[in-house]
Parts: sequence; C-alpha cells; structure tokens
Amino acid sequence: MVVGVVRVELHIPAARSLKDKRQVVRGLKDRLRERLHAAVAEVDHQDLWQRAALGLAVVSAEGGQVREMLQSARRIVDQEFAATVTDWQERIE
Repeated sequence: MVVGVVRVELHIPAARSLKDKRQVVRGLKDRLRERLHAAVAEVDHQDLWQRAALGLAVVSAEGGQVREMLQSARRIVDQEFAATVTDWQERIE
C-alpha cells in the first residue's frame, strides 16, 4: 500500500467574505473528490477570507499510480482560476 499526502496553501484574491472563500474551496474539494476519489479537507486558515490550506490523501497499491494521482490533483488545483497556489508540499510513503 502506497499513500500520497499533499498540503496545499491557496490565495483567493477575489474573496471578500468567508462565504466567497467557502464557495471556491468547496468547489475545489468536490472536484478533487469526484475525479480522484481523494480524501480532502480544509486544514488551516478557516477564519481568513483570502487564504486556505487543504490536505489531500490518495492510496493505491502502486507508487506510480499515486504519483499520477498527485500530478492530476496538481493540475486540478492549478486550473482553479479563483485561487493561486502559494505552497505545495507532497509526500509519498
């Protein structure tokens, strides 16, 4: 069993309220869950309007598949026009 874990920090410049931020974060979490069957949660900065930190985990029997899943996750996050990635920390165990 191989596990891939990511912590991604996001900047959401257009968010003017927590409601705006939640809309962006919820959509991104839903896309990651739907497309990758990943476990995703907001793990920090819940009280800030323009910052978010997400934790993401994927599991597979093969390391190559986990790497592909994490690359797909990065593409999905990068395609979110309302958020900019400020930090991406990835670990495969």
